[in-house]
Amino acid sequence: MARTVARVIVDALQELGVRHAFGVVGDALNPLTEAIRTTDGVDWIGCRHEEAAAFAAGAQSQLSGTLGVCMGTVGPGSVHLLNGLYDAAKSRTPVLAICGQVPLAEVGSDYFQEVDNDLLFRDVAVYRATVTSPDQMPRMLESAVRAAVSQGGVAVLTVPGDLGDQEPGEDRAARFALDRPVTRPDDPALARAAELLGAADRVTLLVGRGARDARDEVLRTAETLAAPMVLTLKAKEGFEGDNEFQVGQTGLIGNPAAAHALDSGDALLMLGTDFPYRDWYPKGCKVVQVDTREEHLGRRIPVDVGLTGDVGATLRALLPLLATASDRSHLDDARERFAHWQEGQRRLADPGHEHRWTGRLRSVLDNRDHEIRPEALAAAVDTHAAEDAVFTSDTGMATVWLSRFVGMRGSRRLIGSYNLGSMANAMPQALGAQLWAPDRQIVAFCGDGGLSMLLGDLMTIKTYRLPVKLVVFDNRRLGMVKLEQEQAGLPEFGTELDNPDFAAVATALGLTGIRVTDPADLDASVRRAFDTPGPVLLDVLTNPQEVAVPGKPTVSQGWGFAIAKVKEILPSHEG
Repeated sequence: MARTVARVIVDALQELGVRHAFGVVGDALNPLTEAIRTTDGVDWIGCRHEEAAAFAAGAQSQLSGTLGVCMGTVGPGSVHLLNGLYDAAKSRTPVLAICGQVPLAEVGSDYFQEVDNDLLFRDVAVYRATVTSPDQMPRMLESAVRAAVSQGGVAVLTVPGDLGDQEPGEDRAARFALDRPVTRPDDPALARAAELLGAADRVTLLVGRGARDARDEVLRTAETLAAPMVLTLKAKEGFEGDNEFQVGQTGLIGNPAAAHALDSGDALLMLGTDFPYRDWYPKGCKVVQVDTREEHLGRRIPVDVGLTGDVGATLRALLPLLATASDRSHLDDARERFAHWQEGQRRLADPGHEHRWTGRLRSVLDNRDHEIRPEALAAAVDTHAAEDAVFTSDTGMATVWLSRFVGMRGSRRLIGSYNLGSMANAMPQALGAQLWAPDRQIVAFCGDGGLSMLLGDLMTIKTYRLPVKLVVFDNRRLGMVKLEQEQAGLPEFGTELDNPDFAAVATALGLTGIRVTDPADLDASVRRAFDTPGPVLLDVLTNPQEVAVPGKPTVSQGWGFAIAKVKEILPSHEG
């Protein structure tokens, strides 16, 4: 008996090693979900919102380096996938989205729930197509998967509801041929890079996620050049632990040592990074950039030598051309500054630490109610989390505290919406991560605003008995927006959140809920959350006035913050 279109698709997913398909069931997906139900090794994970499904699939793809799969049914079901798919696209991770469509004969008739998926996903997908004949399978599926994997992006395959049960004319197994080449620049380009770096007195490395598979080569390069290593947030995983050259992150979440290491260098070597914030790049130095994507070279900062290739292969060819630096003062200075900054951060993370303010601003800036410091919460999680924990973090202040106080030592992993910058990603990404690694501890750093956006998928965590640990930084604010307003001299407006007791909500949904309001209870509560079997939501009320000072604060930011605080104190007479 010949296989149906749905069976061809699901059998191919099984062959690819896909273990989970995330989505919300619907009539156009019925042939596919039935094929999944009767297939060993591929499980349907029914989410409460398709956005969560797409985030979960993208998380699995980022962690595994292989294809993630999500599904949305006709119209609104497919539309709901968009934000999670944009996150996968911006993260350059392969995800296949299978979308339902109205019956083929009704396409183009403005049928109930009809949406033009090929148009809808035009911007987000590297491949998008609608199956219009069963004979297009498995060729169309092969093209979709190859595009997603080879380009590191999203492929959208739309299947009308009446085609899933039809049989292709040729019943054959799908063949994907997914081996990817390893490339390096030619010798003259490498020679130019070696000459430039050899002529520099102070080289600084800016290392991104694209260098993750070349850790040994990157460390040898830093040793040879006596170069401090500034990490992007996505490079924390893989480069932060056991690394005598790293000086943390730059940018708004960064630190003064990293900013100084960049600004004081006379040559910058960028390895596998497309760090987007141009204001944080050094001025007037020579630049060598290594990236697999030629279009990335020079788009953030003018580049003197651009090297197109894999970081590992490129450095293996470049290292023999580099002379060993004799002067280590640039590296030593950066590391000393970094150690000094870290000591200051440890003081901030002390639950007993308090700011000392005088004058009229004290009532706003001081932690007068002795609320829990978010730094202390993040540090406690770092202490008690497993050495192989997988962390996810919501965009905003939750990411700031994770970046500064959680070390990616051991075999810890880290993902977040670090390119798209979406809210509400941490919890559904943790859902996908826990299914990917059922025996590992999964810890989500959730903002209260982000968690409440997709709160319904706490029920998905409960349904599948996923032992994720959700740490909620409950400052009753959209904290990053508040900080941005105040740095611009604006009073806080529209950022306050009327939150429920998230721990009580979690308990009502069948999870273990723990609420912490007293700093004295913090450490024991974090330990209890990690020791408790099953899913736990740790709702910690943190100080909403806590400020994260950027690595290179400007005078205008300082004045803006002061002006904003005065405006917040003074009563408004407008209206």
